[in-house]
Amino acid sequence: MKQLWIDCDPGHDDALALLTSIAHPEQLSILGVSTIGGNQTLEKVTKNAQNVLAFVNAEIPLVKGEEGPLVKPLSTAAEAHGDSGMDGPYFGENTYPLVKESFLHYMYKTISAASEKVILVCLGPLTNIALMLKTFPDIREKIEYISLMGGGITHGNITPLAEFNIYVDPEAAQIVFRSGLPIVMSGLDVTEKAEITVEEIQRLKGKGKVSNLAYELLSFYNHSGRQFGFVNSPIHDLCAVAYILQPDMFEGAPHTVEVITDDGLARGLTFADKRTNVTMVKNTFVLDEVNREAFVQLLIQSLEILDNK
Repeated sequence: MKQLWIDCDPGHDDALALLTSIAHPEQLSILGVSTIGGNQTLEKVTKNAQNVLAFVNAEIPLVKGEEGPLVKPLSTAAEAHGDSGMDGPYFGENTYPLVKESFLHYMYKTISAASEKVILVCLGPLTNIALMLKTFPDIREKIEYISLMGGGITHGNITPLAEFNIYVDPEAAQIVFRSGLPIVMSGLDVTEKAEITVEEIQRLKGKGKVSNLAYELLSFYNHSGRQFGFVNSPIHDLCAVAYILQPDMFEGAPHTVEVITDDGLARGLTFADKRTNVTMVKNTFVLDEVNREAFVQLLIQSLEILDNK
């Protein structure tokens, strides 16, 4: 049984990653979920997380994290995810509880008390994780590895060189990449290949309660993605969970990855040092290929599991 802490900023693809992880309690034990200002403001992404968790009657602790980055003001992605941060479905009112304790202390306490080492699943800017690592450096001993969605070795999306999650808080990302912890990076190099087709999205309609929720999420997301040149829909954040469940569907290679924090065009760039004579520790396993059909099948099967609960 793998024990997870999920840090996220829902977000359509965050929602699908959450649902997929919840569908596999025999493999994954979710110790808690924290939110971070990213795709939208902290209040909005936290409400989105409450909506998703309440929709499937989850009983997972949810704690509100930082409002924004360590240094710069928060830049959101309303153009991709809508004003709510997760436009498309209609959610009724719910009273899904929030942990009242400080997110830093609650995360630290929960991870420290885990019976095994914990995998950190990071689906948004890395602010919360950087703060925990700096505030409680001994927590490293309880972390197996970090599976994150962020970055891109060959290109960016929010700028030509930088991917959104890293660009929002590159200072936090630099802390995480330099933490000495093993990292599995699902960057744009692989996530843009992890796409669901329009036809596959249509097959989810009316199939079941949770499958139909995914249809509504993906319908908006697919339409929104057209403005960025996508015909099908890359489900970026799901890669970070799919790797934990089925690592064999991915290919990648170890690299030394660093983050540019300077102001300018390269801010937020993640680069891999590919020189043959590099002596620095290769801190990151960078994913670059995915079996698309197996990826989509994992999502569909996970939704079916939740439909039948």
